Amino acid sequence: MAVVGVRGRGRDHVAELAGMPNVEIVAICDIDSNVVGPSMRIVQDKQGHTPYFVQDFRHILADRSIDAVSIATTNQWHSLQTIWACQAGKDVYVEKPVSHNIFEGRRAVEAARKYERIVQAGTQSRSNNSLKEAIAFVRSGKLGKLLYAQGLCYKRRKSIGHYDDEALAPPGVDYNLWLGPTPERAFNRNHFHYEWHWNWQYGDGDLGNQGIHQMDVIRWGIGKGELPSSALSLGGRFGYEDDGETPNTQIVWMEYGPKDPKVLFEVRGLETEKERDIDVGVIFHCADGVVSIPFSNVKPAAYTLKMEKIQDFTGQSIGAGKSHFANFIDCVISHKQNGLAAEIQEGHLSSAMCHVANISYRLAEDRPFTVDLPANSPAPLLEAFERTCKHLKDNNCDLGQLQYRMVSALKIDPRTERFFDNDDANGMVSREYRLPFLVPQYV
Repeated sequence: MAVVGVRGRGRDHVAELAGMPNVEIVAICDIDSNVVGPSMRIVQDKQGHTPYFVQDFRHILADRSIDAVSIATTNQWHSLQTIWACQAGKDVYVEKPVSHNIFEGRRAVEAARKYERIVQAGTQSRSNNSLKEAIAFVRSGKLGKLLYAQGLCYKRRKSIGHYDDEALAPPGVDYNLWLGPTPERAFNRNHFHYEWHWNWQYGDGDLGNQGIHQMDVIRWGIGKGELPSSALSLGGRFGYEDDGETPNTQIVWMEYGPKDPKVLFEVRGLETEKERDIDVGVIFHCADGVVSIPFSNVKPAAYTLKMEKIQDFTGQSIGAGKSHFANFIDCVISHKQNGLAAEIQEGHLSSAMCHVANISYRLAEDRPFTVDLPANSPAPLLEAFERTCKHLKDNNCDLGQLQYRMVSALKIDPRTERFFDNDDANGMVSREYRLPFLVPQYV
């Protein structure tokens, strides 16, 4: 194997994969030579040899001894590197979100199919036995009809400040490779390590950073294998002014069919109280109770409507579990796509739900907080808006001086993964790619 992108999450990939039977990490790839030392040492300590290092991913593709790659690069690279690896005959573990936009995620799925590769999305909740039990309980109907799923990403994000562009990238950084498919521009530290998450050219905000995990659990729980029929998003970046573009406060409302469960998602980046003791997680609201799934070491649990605990979900009924990486390696060896816990199709759909919501936000118009949501808005959405207003006031935001972004709900064609009668929205399904880093129109 080769691991690609090792400054943050990729170092976790290295640590787990290097200690697994049947796995040998032979190469480390990163555009920044300054960050590879810890990963090289992990491999040396666990495997007794030092892997080779390259900055250019294309050298990994050319190495026929490499069977699979594990990708933890920036979002704008995820799909293209997945496609290239499939074309080179390699299996892929790719971090979430699996794409930077809807178009390229679908191309990654097509590449996995055409080249018959094993491609696992890094939404590791799918390998958690406790969550498997909880999701089965939600879908069993034991708490009555599932009304809506509520995703929470209450994650403190401080201001990234302002920084001027610089003439050169830091020594040891191949900045052209870092940019990859994105437009050429001068180096800026607020467009680089981690802070890229908050710039639309490279990242997808916290909805696509942390929230993708919860969006995936939501779609898993409601049992939908397609995009919703409509999506609405509202919010803004409040509490400070900085170089960030993505919202630190966001509400999303999505609908499938009239009788299907609805989707509510809330993002908060300022200091906040928890919702039902959860800051990051999912709450499934049923007619006769709720199922709470924190994104933490706290086990999922079912409650009555009065929040009296009914059941904890420990995963013991399923038996011994395997890690998400172990599941991937098993499927690489068996070459069975249907054994994957989070096959690329699942990763694409959950990522695309985040993209759809962000498109709604980016197309929105400013409106004052003094203008309420329409009175006929769904009750959970109205309640979420009221909670958000209180949250902002608690953070000393003067709502009389602020505006939030909102537009009418976008109508989606799940079959084509495009929008009905909205050229602006369809223009954001894909992007312009910088040669030679081109995501192909047809795989």
